Amino acid sequence: MSSAAHFSNERVFRGFLVWFCSWGLLSLTCAAGRLSVSSQNLEVHKHLKRLNKPAVKSIQSPDGDIIDCVHISKQPAFGHPFLKDHKIQMNPSTIPDLLFGEKKVSEKPKERTNPVTQLWHQTGACSSGTIPVRRTKKEDVLRASSAKRYGKKKHRTVPLPRSADPDLANQSGHQHAIAYVEGGKFYGAKATINVWEPKVQSSNEFSLSQLWILGGAFGQDLNSIEAGWQVSPDLYGDNNTRLFTYWTSDAYQATGCYNLLCSGFIQINSQIAMGASISPVSGFHNSQYDISITIWKDPKEGHWWMQFGDGYVLGYWPSFLFSYLAESASIVEWGGEVVNMEEDGHHTTTQMGSGQFPDAGFSKASYFRNIQVVDSSNNLKEPKGLNTFTEKSNCYDVEVGKNGDWGHYFYYGGPGRNPNCQ
Repeated sequence: MSSAAHFSNERVFRGFLVWFCSWGLLSLTCAAGRLSVSSQNLEVHKHLKRLNKPAVKSIQSPDGDIIDCVHISKQPAFGHPFLKDHKIQMNPSTIPDLLFGEKKVSEKPKERTNPVTQLWHQTGACSSGTIPVRRTKKEDVLRASSAKRYGKKKHRTVPLPRSADPDLANQSGHQHAIAYVEGGKFYGAKATINVWEPKVQSSNEFSLSQLWILGGAFGQDLNSIEAGWQVSPDLYGDNNTRLFTYWTSDAYQATGCYNLLCSGFIQINSQIAMGASISPVSGFHNSQYDISITIWKDPKEGHWWMQFGDGYVLGYWPSFLFSYLAESASIVEWGGEVVNMEEDGHHTTTQMGSGQFPDAGFSKASYFRNIQVVDSSNNLKEPKGLNTFTEKSNCYDVEVGKNGDWGHYFYYGGPGRNPNCQ
């Protein structure tokens, strides 16, 4: 049975229950139902209290979000038992350097791109000593299968380049178009990612573009640090393009979450909000916007840091959260991911990137440019032996290139369902 049919049947069943209860029938069942709703409400209320910390001030964003300016020492990270007495590191000991001889970026006029900001900046700012936290609403948590699963990815969402088994791709419901490097020790990665607002067919699907820093096996103990942009109606309740991060130390089973939706990532920056809308986004044959993301391992403290753009050091994932990544990463991936629920028996029309295939080129297809890895000396360098992977190239594809301005780059994405992808 498809998930759509399942939800439809469940709604009919609930309708019958409401009718019976209104006539005083099935009294025990109705009482149990009310208890179930009551315990769910209590669970949601407790979860919201854990996530939404007291605000120094609150900012109403034009997109409907509320951004709470929370004192840096009161942020959700400090709910973790290992972080109770943690001394916040306000700066990384060092930021990765370009290797001597590797060119800085100089863009051609015809491929001029623009940096982006966040929508909530139009109506306010958080002061120094506080961090901006997107407030979680009751309806956000209720969209999840449970309060416990809210803000978590499902198992098997990392692209598996070495096991391009179509059956596995179909089972997981996730499809990718990525570039990757493997077989070495990596201490971070960087990319500049073109920002779009892809159309998502149904509320339980998403479309994202990100980088993955991976360690361990793809089974039960995978460590992953991720960051990029996403459109996820289920997580955020709308179709806006939003900045996100993710982490897990056990292949998405019990540990980790998006953004600040669990204890883990420690934010130090007062200007950028995890999960907040990015604005503006790129237009077809129009102005192009992109974001730069750098993630690296501090050689002194061992924590994994994240920088947004050239000036915003956002914060860090403490090294104790991880097993394999406590030392280094073994794979780095860059690219797009969508969920394909096949709700009507056909491939989803959810777009990846801009919704165009890579051969459409600049201002039409989405890109990653200036992709680099961080070596053991904390230098940014070109990725050696860059590979590509996609489960179904007729639905979403990827094409790599290299030039003097963009260094290693690739175009990626696609429309999903089309005459060659059913």
